[in-house]
Amino acid sequence: MAKNTSMTLGKHFDGFISHQIQSGRYASASEVVRAGLRALEDKESKLDVLRQMLTDGEESGIADYSYDSLMTELDDESNI
Repeated sequence: MAKNTSMTLGKHFDGFISHQIQSGRYASASEVVRAGLRALEDKESKLDVLRQMLTDGEESGIADYSYDSLMTELDDESNI
């Protein structure tokens, strides 16, 4: 169920919302705010995945890495 919420955004964001509505991209302030919240939610989700990947990488330990073997492997893959 939708809930009405009141907030003070300030001149900058009031102007931004008005511009988005006037441009025809959005029909209402609620649509603009929902789009912004969806974008923020998506960004936060991607950051969570990145943080988890960084943690996994740090916890996996030191990799046995050789530049020469990597280049050989890449050459072998390109010759398939």
